[in-house]
Amino acid sequence: MNIYDVSRKAGVSIATVSRVLNGSPNVSDRTRNLVLEVMDELGYTPNVFARGLGLGTIQTIGIMCSDSSDPYLAHAIYYLEQGLRGHGYDSILCCTGNSLENKQKYFDLLRSKKVDAIILAGSKFIELKPRDNDYIIEAAKELPVMLVNGFLEGDNIYCTLCDDRSATHEAAGRLISSGCRNILYLYTSQSYSGIGKLQGYRDALSGCGLPIRDSHIHSCTKDVLAARELLLNLHASGLIFDAVMTSDDTLAVGAVKYAHATGRSIPDELSIIGYNNSSYSVCTDPELTSIDSKIEALCTTTINTLMGVFNGGNVPSRTTIAADLIKRATTKF
Repeated sequence: MNIYDVSRKAGVSIATVSRVLNGSPNVSDRTRNLVLEVMDELGYTPNVFARGLGLGTIQTIGIMCSDSSDPYLAHAIYYLEQGLRGHGYDSILCCTGNSLENKQKYFDLLRSKKVDAIILAGSKFIELKPRDNDYIIEAAKELPVMLVNGFLEGDNIYCTLCDDRSATHEAAGRLISSGCRNILYLYTSQSYSGIGKLQGYRDALSGCGLPIRDSHIHSCTKDVLAARELLLNLHASGLIFDAVMTSDDTLAVGAVKYAHATGRSIPDELSIIGYNNSSYSVCTDPELTSIDSKIEALCTTTINTLMGVFNGGNVPSRTTIAADLIKRATTKF
């Protein structure tokens, strides 16, 4: 079924059918209704990309994420797609992995599809070397680029951020106030968000006159058992720690498993704080104290900002949202 069948059945020209599809005002209501009725009768669905050639928009947004199996990013994709759908936009999702080459490849793929904007979900799309971000800055000259919890300065680039640094600063400060003096910090990456979280931890220690020790800061694969094994090895080496802060709830679950394996009482002997307030936080025994990074608010704000850009509004290039510390049973403050 194609546009020619619709034209023949309705008794109008192909150009008239095309004008109806493109929303042209130069079509009478009677003719428009006739064409739409025939399309419905024949079950004709127009090719959205072909239609976009006439409209200048295909009503489609590209979304990129590094790993859709990650609970945080999975939620981000859900909220972004839901928000876009509510505004009448479809979406194309690309899962890139972490290599710069793949990120650039999928970014170019979305641009070739003539999407109306690209949303980068998660902070791993911003590289530490400034020149590695040039492809994003260049593309933003042609279409809006939206960052969810990542920051890159440039024209037509709009960033919505959680204040990760303040969040970990507050959480570490609460641990210190509750009597913890040897706080271990586990992190999964040195992304924009990851760097902010680590700096907040450092700020809290230095602000309270406590030393910042490399022995208490460790990178770990985002895996429950990997975190458990790392902590067991640190424990066996004689390292003293009375609290564990993590950049993700996955690692915090590993800390709970470590405590159970070694017989350490939570929170009397070991306090634990996770990050993202994911479903993991209520699946442990005891349940995790965790920082809520407000993923739904981040995504909703991103979509609202994008709609403002499309409507020619004066929208901020950077919006910061405060996190919440959700107290549960793994802390004693």
